[in-house]
Parts: sequence; structure tokens; C-alpha cells
Amino acid sequence: MIEKLVHRHKSLLSLVICLSFFPTPGLSANSTTLPKVVNIGALFTFNSTIGRVAKVAISGAVNDVNNDSTVLNGTKLVVEMQDTKCDGFDGIIQALQFMEKDVVAILGPQSSVIAHVIAHLANELKVPLLSFSATDPTLASLEYPFLIQTTQSDLFQMTAIADLIDYYQWKQVIAIYLDDDFGRNGVAALGDKLAERRLKISDRAGIRPGSDRSDITDLLVKLALVESRVIVLHADLGSGLLVFSVAKYLGMMSEGYVWIVTDWLSASLDSIVHADEGLMDMIQGVIVLRQHTPNSQKKRALVSNWSKLVGRENATENIRLNTYGLYAYDTVWLIARALDAYFTNGGSISFSADPKLQKPKNDNGSLHLEAMSVFDGGQMLLDNIHNVSFTGVTGLVRYNDERHLVKPAYDIINIIGTGFRVIGFWSNYSGLSVVSPETLYTKPPNKTWSNQQLYPVIWPGGDTKTPRGWTFANNGRELRIGVPNRVSYREFVTESRTTGMVSGFCIDVFVAAVNLLPYPVSYSFVPVGNGKENPSYSGLVQEVVSNELDGAVGDISIVTNRTRIADFTQPFVESGLVVLVPMKRQKSDSWAFLQPFTLSMWGITGVFFLLVGVVVWILEHRINEDFRGPPKKQLITVLWFSFSTLFFSHKENTISILGRLVLIIWLFVVLIIQSSYTASLTSILTVQQISTTIHGIEDLQRTDDPIGFQVGSFTENYLVEELGISRSRLKALGTVEAYAKALELGPHHGGVAAIVDERPYVDLFVSTQCNFTIVGSEFTKSGWGFAFPRDSELAVDLSTAILKLSENGDLQRIHNKWFTQSTCSTQTDLLEANQLEFSSFSGLFLISGLACLLALVIYFVILLIQFYKQVHEDETDASSSGSSRTPRRSIRGFLSFVDNKDESMNGTPRKSQTDNLSANGLDIEN
Repeated sequence: MIEKLVHRHKSLLSLVICLSFFPTPGLSANSTTLPKVVNIGALFTFNSTIGRVAKVAISGAVNDVNNDSTVLNGTKLVVEMQDTKCDGFDGIIQALQFMEKDVVAILGPQSSVIAHVIAHLANELKVPLLSFSATDPTLASLEYPFLIQTTQSDLFQMTAIADLIDYYQWKQVIAIYLDDDFGRNGVAALGDKLAERRLKISDRAGIRPGSDRSDITDLLVKLALVESRVIVLHADLGSGLLVFSVAKYLGMMSEGYVWIVTDWLSASLDSIVHADEGLMDMIQGVIVLRQHTPNSQKKRALVSNWSKLVGRENATENIRLNTYGLYAYDTVWLIARALDAYFTNGGSISFSADPKLQKPKNDNGSLHLEAMSVFDGGQMLLDNIHNVSFTGVTGLVRYNDERHLVKPAYDIINIIGTGFRVIGFWSNYSGLSVVSPETLYTKPPNKTWSNQQLYPVIWPGGDTKTPRGWTFANNGRELRIGVPNRVSYREFVTESRTTGMVSGFCIDVFVAAVNLLPYPVSYSFVPVGNGKENPSYSGLVQEVVSNELDGAVGDISIVTNRTRIADFTQPFVESGLVVLVPMKRQKSDSWAFLQPFTLSMWGITGVFFLLVGVVVWILEHRINEDFRGPPKKQLITVLWFSFSTLFFSHKENTISILGRLVLIIWLFVVLIIQSSYTASLTSILTVQQISTTIHGIEDLQRTDDPIGFQVGSFTENYLVEELGISRSRLKALGTVEAYAKALELGPHHGGVAAIVDERPYVDLFVSTQCNFTIVGSEFTKSGWGFAFPRDSELAVDLSTAILKLSENGDLQRIHNKWFTQSTCSTQTDLLEANQLEFSSFSGLFLISGLACLLALVIYFVILLIQFYKQVHEDETDASSSGSSRTPRRSIRGFLSFVDNKDESMNGTPRKSQTDNLSANGLDIEN
């Protein structure tokens, strides 16, 4: 009935029948003085957990207000309570009766469903509704300006639950809810908050109001067959406890399950003096939220006085105070303070007729719409309510611009044994924490992941380990796992043409990973492809996305466009695109021995041989018999000495230190040059050479030659879309034989210049095809994984299993089973022998050249000193001669001095020169 009323225009048309039963009262007269009495109404269900507590709390608050001389200045606050009896129609009737009595405000209603209906009436008659228990998030919308939620909106409770789910890293949840405005709108808010965290509600199960045990059983049996094991229960006390009773019977309160319950359960537990053992037994391990109220002096005073308040109301049963009772108490103070501000600002209690409700003159019916009048000061009182700010038993009572109470917070409770334990708090200020919100308010807000913290939880079944949050659905249906029916590279995965069984490296990896899962998985392989050519792997993934398949197993590359629509496991093979080209063994020609060096290298090397020979001759000429003699002999000696150093076979001894220094450095240079020449020549004569000019993907981009790719792979799209290569250049190849033939033919005879493919395929190809090789490096980085639908928990668990396979060595053993060692010579790994250039040896030649230059400079400086000493001695001896020397004569004399043999060498045996002369080139004769 209530749902039908909600959809009628402002609910007024549904109420006309009720109006016929009411007499027509007179309207109150305007008053310029403070009234002695202010009447407000209260709508809630007396015989309910919230209602029983609220009735006592409201009465106590009214008494406290009327005894406080600082509020209302002597005006007495009177609250008339009406029982809605958990019935929407009764709630509407009671609301109409209050409107007839010209109340200035109504406390309630208790139910969000009734609030939706009568909020339209409150808008029309300008009578504020202050609900201390209607938590529907949509009630705070601008559609209901005269409905004020004096409790926390479920918007924040659902935010807390979303943070809780994110904290434990669960990806999806089941939502069980009461199928009315309260339940639907609360779960809708939960779905929005989960989506903000990239989480989701996998299944929604609505409970029809008034459902019996059979209905609940049917609902839970269906939910037991789904994957998720995290259940959020958003209901009322009656339906909620029935759900737990059935869940206990079905074994859904056991290990692996997670139950998160909204604050209806905590309100009930707080109100019970002695909890029933049966009740506590069926909710063990449940996580419950409760609206957080600070442990203030005002709250403690109310709690200590609660027993007296209950006795004053003559309650038939002993009840304890819960959070809704605290909010009901503060609601009375809220309206009292708002009225006080209203009167202070000159407001008065007056009502006027609503023209829309006046009875037409010719209407002789029994309906009296004019019985309801508009509160003239309604808008002003509403503004005063929004501007109230005080500290009550629930903490700070103040509204923000979005019409919500400031500083929303919740206690996170874990049901344990016969009681419960607070494992933490949630606040809109700092998220989840084990520190109370009041302490956090004194610090800067911090919602970072590392700052989120809760105490350990005892979960259903007594487990202390955080549940995985899902299990493989045991619904009797096998998973349909698609596998590509490959034509080429069948070692990875294929279907047997004789038995129809699928096998391969990828299949073995999947089976080994499934065997490591902590739960059984029933599956069957579904080959995809016609068996004549490789299937499209993007099409295979698309079948998973469209739920035609439950997963895909094979050599499936993890690329960007696929990860956008599906989830992949941890890669079990590293991959990347490489370039494959042909090789051939080139015949060595008769001049191959010249190829190791470039022409410039040959020329500079020859010049340095002669240079070193000349330098050593200059340094040894005056003191070494091996470097003296007729000019022809000396020329031959220089040439022979120079080139014999190449083989370290020179027979001429060096005597001077400078000569030895130059020779040592030169012999080191010769050693390096000789070793490099030998290695390069060996490479040229033995290795196979690349038969094309393609050395990497860059060369392919610069040419117009055709390029091969494997049928069904993502390579074609990558080359076209990412590298900008024309599709007309690409040639699809389906088999290993087609690879080899296309490369052998080459680009000018109907083949291709190179093939671009993934590394695992190419490695397998070159392991048996020795005339081809990889050039360049991998120019993409990816891997192979198994594909599953988005948010698949099976993909997560399989990823963990694949990591275990890698760590324990099983992955490598499976690889060794399917792929043998290469049959080709390791020489094929040497791709290209480059000529050695001068730049590679420039440093060595520079050192040798500088050594020669330095030795010559030192040598000629010493000779000049010796020459001038000898000239001075000759001038002293020839005192009779007074002629002066000419420059030509001096130069000739110096050259003659240089050419002359050092007289200190006379009488020294040739073979013992090295032993007896130390450094004549450095000695200065007196």
C-alpha cells in the first residue's frame, strides 16, 4: 500500500478518504507574545526496538527542556506521541491528525518509507519533520526541504562499509536488503561508494516486506551458489534475524563467509539487557556498525539516569539505551533551541488556510480538506533548525550545507561469544582507525592507505585469518575454458587431430596452477578455431567478455586493448616482439685477410711501424752498433726492425732507456692490434653473415619491403596502429614452413624481408631452423597469461599459483618437457663481423705517438747540451784561431756530432753493451 502512495502526486490524492473522518477545527489567532505552550507531534512505532527507547528518551528530553530556564523562556514544550504500529497507512493517518491540530513540528517518522510519503505533505503545509531514525540517503535531497534527518544518513554508513571492504581487499560483495525505499536506496548508495573504489556488488537480493522463512530460504540457497562470500545485510530487526537463522541452518555462518550488518543489529543488541544465547550463537563473527557517539559527561549522565526514566514511563520491560535513543533525546533539544531562536527573532505561532485545500462552494461531499492549515512561520523555523549548533549527548549537533550532521562516525563491532568487541572506528574525517574520532579531530585528516587500521577480527566459524572473500561457485556447472586450436607452434597449445584432446605447454601450466588452488575447480576445454589456421586471439578474449566462455587458456598476449575488457593472470611467459631475418654463409675471397681492418686503419698502422722504427734508430744510432753502418744498411735495419716487431722477432737490441721505453709501449700496441686482427679475421672466415640490410625494427620502418606476421596474433594491429606501417606491406603467415619459405624467397621474389613475431615463437623457430636469426632487441615488453572476465577472483588465485610454480621450479620443468635444446650451432648467435676502424685504437696510437715525441725531445735536448759542451772545449784548445763559425758550419757540425759514434762505446764488446752501459743517451760528459 505504501509503495502505491509514494507514486501518487505528493500523496494528497491518497489521503482524501481519510479526511472525511476529521471535523473542522478553528484556526489559531496570531499572537505577538510568547505562547504558554508549543505543541509538537511524534510519530514512531511504540512496540519496536527503536520506539521503546525513543519514547523514554523523548519524554526525558521534554522534561529536561521544560526544567531548563535558559531555553524557551518559560514556554512549555508539549510533545504528543502517536503509534504508527509499523504500518504505513497508520502513519499517514497519524500525520494528518497532527496537521489538523496545528503542531509546529513533528518528531519522526521512524520509518523511511513513511517519511517519503508524508514529507510531501510537510512541504505543502510548511511543518518541519525531524526524524531521528529515518536514515534513507535520499531523504536529504532538495525534494524534501522540510524533512530534517537528526541522525546520521546511511550515505555515511555505506561509505564506511565500502571503506571496510576495500580495507580487506575484497573485490565484490552480495547485498541482502529489505525491498522498500529504505533498503533499495541504502544499497544503491553502497553500490556508488564501492564503484568509487573500483569494487562492486555482484548480487543484489531483495527481501519482500513480510517474507516468511520459506522465502528467505529460497533466497539464501541461490546466494550460496554464487562466488562471493562477503554479504552485506541491510534490513530491519525482524527480517534480519530471520536471515541469520536461515543462514545458520544452511551453513552460511561457517568459515569463509563474511557478514557485515548495518546498525539495526547494534541498536537491538544495545537495547537488550540479557542477550539470548541462541541469538548470539547464530551471529558469531559478524561485523556490525553502530553510530558513534563520544563518551561525554552529558552522555554518561543520561545513561546513569536511564533507569529512572524507564521507571517513570511505566515500561513493561527493562530496556537499555541505544544510539537511536540518544538521537531522539537530542532531537527534542534541537527543536527546542530552534523554537527559542524562532521566538527570539520575533516569530509567532500562526496558521493560515491553504487555498489549494479549500472546499469548492458547490461541493456537498463529506471531505474537509480545509482542515489542514499552513504554518506561517514554517520556513523561518526550518532555517533556525539548520542554524542550530550545540553539544548534546550525541556530540556536536550542527548541519552542513548538504543538510547532513557534521562529523559522521561509526563504531566497527565484532560479535564474539556472548558479547561484542569494538575493533575500530570509521569517520568521514580519517577513515578507518583504532583511535577514537574525537582524538583524530585534533590532528590533520589522513585517509592514506597506510593510515587505515583495525584490530584483528574473529570471523564466522572462529577463524582469525581474513577470509578470501569468495570461493569457486559449486553450482554443478563446469567452467568452459576456451583454448586456441593452433596450426603452427603446436608445442604451446593445440587439439589432437586423432583423440580430440588438448595439450601443450600452456595447458600443462594451467593444470598445474589449478592443482595448487585450495578448492576444487571443475572445467572442460573448448577448442576455438577451425584447425586450418590459427584463430584470432582477440576474438577468443571477446568470447570470454561476452560470457560465451568462462575463461581462455593458451599463449594469449597481455596487451592494452585486451586488459581493458578482461582480467589476466600473472604472466607465465615473458614475451616481446622481435625481428627475424635470414642468414647465409658467405664464401671467403682471396683478399679476406685484408677485411679485418679498414683502409685508414691499415695506413695508420703502417705509418706507425715506420715511425717507431725511425724513432728507435735515432735513439740508438750513436751508441748501438746494431743501428750503425752504411746508409743502405741502416735503411734496411730500420725497415726490418719496424716490421719484425709485429712478430716480436727483432734481433736488434736496444740500449738506451728512451729507446726501451718507446719499444715497450709499441710492443704493447702491437699485441693489442695483433689479437684484434686475429679475432676479427677468424670471425670473418667462420661465422654466417646476415644476408639483408635489416638490423632491427627501425630499418623495417624506413623501407617499403614486405613484412611477415603470424596469423591471429596482435602483431598486425601493432605494426599498423603503433608503428604506422602500411597494412599493404604486411603478409600473413600461418605455419613454420611458410615462415622459412617467405624468408628464403626474399622481398623481391614474393617473400618478405623480415618477420615480426613474439619472442617465444621465434626462439622455437630458430632452434630448428639454423639459417635464420633474430636481429636487434625486443621493441615491446609483454607476457602471456590466462584471460577471465572482469573482477574474476579465479584470476587472482591463479596468479598466486603461477608464482608458486615459478618459485618451486615446476614452471621450468614444464618448459623443459615441451622445448628441447637448439639443434643449431652456437655460431649462429654471431650475426655480423664488422671491420675494425682506427677510432677503436686511437687511444693506443696516441700513447705510442706521445711516447715517441717525448723521447725525441729529451734525446735532442741532451744532444744539444753535449754538443755545446764539446764546442766550448774545442774553442778553449784552439786559442790561436780567432775566426768565427758560420750557422751552416754550426748546423753541419751538429749533424756530424749526431752521426758520430759515442766514444764512450769504444772497447765495449757488442754483446755486453746491454749489461755495461746504463743510459749513455742520458749521461752528460765532462
